[in-house]
Amino acid sequence: MSPFAVVGENVQVGSGTEIGPHAVIEGWTVIGKDCRIGIGAVIGAPPQDTRYAGAKTLVVIGDRNTIREYVTIHRAAEADHVTRLGNDNFIMAYAHVAHDCVIGDGVTIVNSVGLSGHVEVEDFAVIGGITPVHQFVRIGAYAMVGGACRVRMDVVPFAMATGEPMRIFGLNRVGLRRRGFSRDRMKALKDAFRVLFWSGLNTSDAVARLKADMGTNPDVARLVKFVELSRRGVTPGVRLEEVRSGEEGGEEA
Repeated sequence: MSPFAVVGENVQVGSGTEIGPHAVIEGWTVIGKDCRIGIGAVIGAPPQDTRYAGAKTLVVIGDRNTIREYVTIHRAAEADHVTRLGNDNFIMAYAHVAHDCVIGDGVTIVNSVGLSGHVEVEDFAVIGGITPVHQFVRIGAYAMVGGACRVRMDVVPFAMATGEPMRIFGLNRVGLRRRGFSRDRMKALKDAFRVLFWSGLNTSDAVARLKADMGTNPDVARLVKFVELSRRGVTPGVRLEEVRSGEEGGEEA
């Protein structure tokens, strides 16, 4: 632990974790092994929720996370609830993770991103800098969200999403290749995106078609399940006439 760092009496810190100068770790916070906590980070502070009345709420952070300078991560708002981060995440400077957020593994959150309460970010998603995310929004696995974009609705897994208002432009092809997705897997997802976003079907009918035609494909099944569980609705696809690549549905964007 560096000079001038403050660690509260209810905090647990795993072996190999480094805490930078002037960082404050408070509340009922559990941090795993081999994490790097930057200068001035604040983890486990009370939630910014007017209903919070001092109950025991938690922050639980896994192993090998990098949390850069001046990041803020607040504990949950209701008794025994948890703000949770998995393993191997990279949270860049000045980002904010609000109460009751759930972040998976391998997520990258770029500088000055603001996650509102109850946001969920699935494994290997990337959120570009200076992006605010509305409360209760879900960002799916392997998705790429552009910088300086407001996220009001759920972003499906595997997607490239950007613009104002935000739209789906196609697959996050670069990210999927880096994660080892084969051409066949990406082709199936490309076909599924065409049905979901550019077939002219409403969401319910598109989901029904995907189940009937491609329901045995595990990636497509994951996409369908995500859409079915959406409470805020799913970010729509960009209008075809706005896509430079025409019938490619924006995969070149």
